[in-house]
Amino acid sequence: MVAITLNGRAVEAPEGTTVLEAATAAGVQIPTLCYLKDLNCIGSCRVCLVDVEGEGLAASCNTAVREGMVVRTDTPQVAVARRANLQAIMDDHRALCATCVRQDTCALRDLASTFNLADAPGPLPEPAPWDADFPLQRDSSKCIKCMRCVAICEKVQHCAVWDFTGVGPSTKIIVRDNLPIAEAGCALCGQCITHCPTGALVARDDVSLIMEAILDPAVETVVQVAPAVRTAWGEGLGLSREEATPGRLAAALHAVGFDRVFDTDFAADLTIMEEGSEFVEFLGSDAPRPMFTSCCPGWVRFVKQHYPQFTAQLSSAKSPHQMMGAVVKNTLAAEADEAGKRLFVVSVMPCVAKKYECDVPELSTVVGATRGAGASDAGLVPDAPVAPELAAEAAPDVDAVLTVREFGRLLRLVGVDCTALSEAPFDNPLGLSTGAATIFGRTGGVMEAALRSAAFLITGENPDFSACDTTAATPETPWMSRELAIGDATVRIAVASGLENTSKLLDALESGEAAFDFVEIMACPGGCVGGGGQPIQFNSELAQARAGVLNRLDAADKLRYSHENPDIAKLYADWIGEPLSHTAHEWLHTDQESWQI
Repeated sequence: MVAITLNGRAVEAPEGTTVLEAATAAGVQIPTLCYLKDLNCIGSCRVCLVDVEGEGLAASCNTAVREGMVVRTDTPQVAVARRANLQAIMDDHRALCATCVRQDTCALRDLASTFNLADAPGPLPEPAPWDADFPLQRDSSKCIKCMRCVAICEKVQHCAVWDFTGVGPSTKIIVRDNLPIAEAGCALCGQCITHCPTGALVARDDVSLIMEAILDPAVETVVQVAPAVRTAWGEGLGLSREEATPGRLAAALHAVGFDRVFDTDFAADLTIMEEGSEFVEFLGSDAPRPMFTSCCPGWVRFVKQHYPQFTAQLSSAKSPHQMMGAVVKNTLAAEADEAGKRLFVVSVMPCVAKKYECDVPELSTVVGATRGAGASDAGLVPDAPVAPELAAEAAPDVDAVLTVREFGRLLRLVGVDCTALSEAPFDNPLGLSTGAATIFGRTGGVMEAALRSAAFLITGENPDFSACDTTAATPETPWMSRELAIGDATVRIAVASGLENTSKLLDALESGEAAFDFVEIMACPGGCVGGGGQPIQFNSELAQARAGVLNRLDAADKLRYSHENPDIAKLYADWIGEPLSHTAHEWLHTDQESWQI
């Protein structure tokens, strides 16, 4: 331990600790912009300046404590220096705060207010050209050159999409090799967005598109919400985790004006039935090991662009929201057509890559091409005639995707007071789900849910929950692995989240250092709970807290195995037949090798 004096108070800190870390541990807050713990400690913004006795002003984020050091963080000289550095940043920043989607979560705007900064005196910089259709949007005129995007993309997500040129005032952040963003190997994980302190990086805004659909009398709008959304949707609306319940979420979606509100958890259970059955078949084959999960489009983009040799080993199962879209389009098409309407499916997702995924042509289902046998008393009418034009139409499974941040903006736009809403159930017949589906939103959740049902499919008995537990998976370790005894088989599983961790696992698989049968990958650290479409809190990593919400919901659920969901059984009986049937393949499976990036 090293003894220092901080603002006149004796403080001890571990040797090698920075002044910033020591101050934070002592309860002294120092403002930062460019700092990103363990990843970006370059002191470029000079906002974290402190006064070190005998040395003058120093950046606290990369100045190590040493024995006897005397530090002041609260002098007028320090405040004036920080303010001058912030003003220099603001003078080169296109501050259009009133219309910026980050106005409530912008770290620069918050500090500008704290330090009473003036508007830039000169002309505002203009943004560089950008592909307006790409799900990731960049406004270079709002970039403050903090390098956080460069650090997170290279060191945590392995894609190295961002780079910089020049030094000092001439520094510019660019796409690697000045490539068009669509050709730069971007996985669309969105981590650069959630770690950007300003509005320089955002997801493409599709709120207006959804409002047009809601207001169109010829459109029946169907919305679904992903498992991880229920952990975070209230964060940007001032709701506590206790207030932001799934029931209040369903009520909020109805209040916005959606005609039907479904829970993607239902489709997560459906995914388990398909992917679990696929894995059981895979175990009995001589196919190359391992089989990889395919629920995460950021992971699918990553493997296709950076490790294409593994693409053929992806599960053919669509992701849950795409499955839900296909089921909705096929089971509700006749009813909508009879009412003179067309279906428009919206997904509220914690993800930016889902905006890309819903536009993949290979994920268009030929509506009405295959009809299940039997009759339904749950609102689905499998024997109803289908209009000829519908039967021949290849419709997107999902028409549009909103991030959780966009959903929050939509609620504010319509003026929904979420605190005043009574809880409401999700609509049926596609609303009932299990705890296994709920944990899809955190790292290890897909694997755990799949194993719960795969073990049943192999042995005919439900396994103990502890036998399938993957809560040891964390974004801080390259991967977690276990060997599980399922019947007479020994199954080797691994779980990784974050694409740098993923690259280490794939390298180990390729070199023969590691060998597994079944591998779950999620592009974002911690899984969807840490997704690039989730609400932003500057320098706060909330994946673990959000995962705890999913685990509690799972533990409290009466149904915790996907194969015990009675509505899933009914869907198979009335429409699909059985897992991996011909209809199942037409509706619920795809060929990732054919996807165009």
